[in-house]
Amino acid sequence: MTTTRHKVTIKGTKDGLVFFMDDTCSFDELIQDLRNKVENSHQQILTGPLIRVTVNLGYRYLTDEQEQQIRGIIRKRGNLVIKEFVSEVISREQAYLEQLASQIRLEVGTVRSGQVLEHQGDLLLMGDVNPGGCIQSTGSIFVLGSLRGTARAGMDGNEDAIVAASQLLPTQLRIADVISRPTEEWLDQTTGMEFAYLKDGVMNIDKINRLHRIRPEWKK
Repeated sequence: MTTTRHKVTIKGTKDGLVFFMDDTCSFDELIQDLRNKVENSHQQILTGPLIRVTVNLGYRYLTDEQEQQIRGIIRKRGNLVIKEFVSEVISREQAYLEQLASQIRLEVGTVRSGQVLEHQGDLLLMGDVNPGGCIQSTGSIFVLGSLRGTARAGMDGNEDAIVAASQLLPTQLRIADVISRPTEEWLDQTTGMEFAYLKDGVMNIDKINRLHRIRPEWKK
């Protein structure tokens, strides 16, 4: 006798419910089983007061559209509130930052006012650069924290260098020989990691997830 493998398994925890999603079946099969469980079965555990739901994807990667499909089905039960999606798959940004950490100099700490952190090559700082502090490198600079001081990248004339930060709020940026003081437009864009780069000799900023488009030679 052949047994049908469940595509969606629902388990209760002290914090609510966990929806375990099979990461080996097709997405259509997953959606079909999820819809069946939410609409036609598991009536006892899916009813009652508000219940927090964690969706465990395993090694499955979802597009934004696929995630919205799952959210839409679960929300049909008015008492189910999605707390989070968890996955063993890391994002492109995470993979990129891990690659950087394995290849370049890593510094941990805060660059305070009056301090200068300097390096030959690419530099990754896990910490903040306070106003009055300076971080400079012949390569690119990555700050996993707030950059509120001065950053100088590509000091040997490398115009392909960039300056990236979780919060890009510098008092001054310099890449190669181009110096820029951020405008009000820059200061308004503080959501998500951003980077500064040169294009035709002009300083620009963009979201870090567009780096592979602007610097395609960095894409692995």
